Amino acid sequence: MRAAGVILATVVALTLQTVLGRFLIGGTVAVDLVLVVVVYAALLSGPVTGLLTGTFAGLIQDYLSTGVVGIGALAKTLVGFIAGIIGTQFIVAQPLPRFVVFLGASLLHATIFIGLYVLLGLWQLDAPYTAVLGQGTANAVVGVVAFQLAEFLPGAVERRRLTRPRLRR
Repeated sequence: MRAAGVILATVVALTLQTVLGRFLIGGTVAVDLVLVVVVYAALLSGPVTGLLTGTFAGLIQDYLSTGVVGIGALAKTLVGFIAGIIGTQFIVAQPLPRFVVFLGASLLHATIFIGLYVLLGLWQLDAPYTAVLGQGTANAVVGVVAFQLAEFLPGAVERRRLTRPRLRR
């Protein structure tokens, strides 16, 4: 993924996340589209891209939220780097391994994010296991669908062009 594509995807994800968050009850969104973009970029381009995308997206998301600036960025940076390493060390080309990576990345992100808030004494939580697992599953489904669409669409346009009947003169 090129830098412009990563920036554009991050901006689109941030915009959608913000817009969706305003229309849902309580302002909570069950899918973290920004995290999906970070993991997607990391799996496609490696750990350095994952690290940089996580830092950029996390800082922007932290600035737009009401929380502590830097905690979300740190969580997304670590997740992006680790997802990039996994993408370079293992074959993650099928939907099931991608699902597992997206799910694991979401669970790791939630663990780091919630853990830092609790560690700093900024958040007193009951155990949000079902919410974290639900968001992780939703992130994984969206991530796998994004990969499938990205792989299918360029080929579909080419197949459509080749199978269209030509006019004879």
